[in-house]
Amino acid sequence: MELNLDTTQQRVFDYIVENGSITSLEAIEHFGETRISARIFELKKKGIPIETEWLSVTNRYGEKRRVKKYFFG
Repeated sequence: MELNLDTTQQRVFDYIVENGSITSLEAIEHFGETRISARIFELKKKGIPIETEWLSVTNRYGEKRRVKKYFFG
């Protein structure tokens, strides 16, 4: 199946393949993608089954925050 992904979509897809999942924080850290939810929406629209899960993380100030984790369903 030909996916016809643009560069950023391909990076997100490849990251999930290699690491099992991606979070919004990882997308920012690894390739400067601040709109990971938009990339995930685009991938889903192309038929890629992606699931989501909320994770609780601690920020640099010791505060609890939630980030989404995206993975293949």
